Order: sequence, then C-alpha cells, then structure tokens
Amino acid sequence: MNYLLFQIINIIFQLLYLCLIIRVVLSWIPHDPYQPILRLVYSATEPILKPIREIIPPLGIGIDISPIIAFIALGLIKKILVWALF
Repeated sequence: MNYLLFQIINIIFQLLYLCLIIRVVLSWIPHDPYQPILRLVYSATEPILKPIREIIPPLGIGIDISPIIAFIALGLIKKILVWALF
C-alpha cells in the first residue's frame, strides 16, 4: 500500500513538473492559450505560479522566475509529503 501511495505522489509531481516545463516553453513561442490541451496546462500551473508572481513579480527586463521558484517549492513539498507519509 505504501509503495502504491508513493507511486501516485510521484506521478502527480512528475505531471506538475512536465506542465511547468511546457508552460515555460510556451512562453517562448506564439500559441493559442485557448486550445484545450494548453488550457489544461494553464489550469494546472496557474494556481502554482500566480501566488509566486504576486510575491515576486517578473524582473524589470521581462524575465519571470516564478517557474524556477515553483520547481524548488514543488520539490520541497514532495520531499516533506513523502517524509511525512513514510
């Protein structure tokens, strides 16, 4: 049972990491944010990125470091969650 729970947690975090990477790549290319798959990416990542952007807005030269902070935060949350459950 513990192994299954660990696998579920791992898959969820891997999907979040993947969505964040896709979101970063999308910020470099023109795209339609209303395309159904992209809306899924946006809806999965925006609740993570928005609070970070409210605390640390994009830098003056237009660079948004919120995805980097999100990766670090998700990694910490995953470690804490795994430690607490196992």
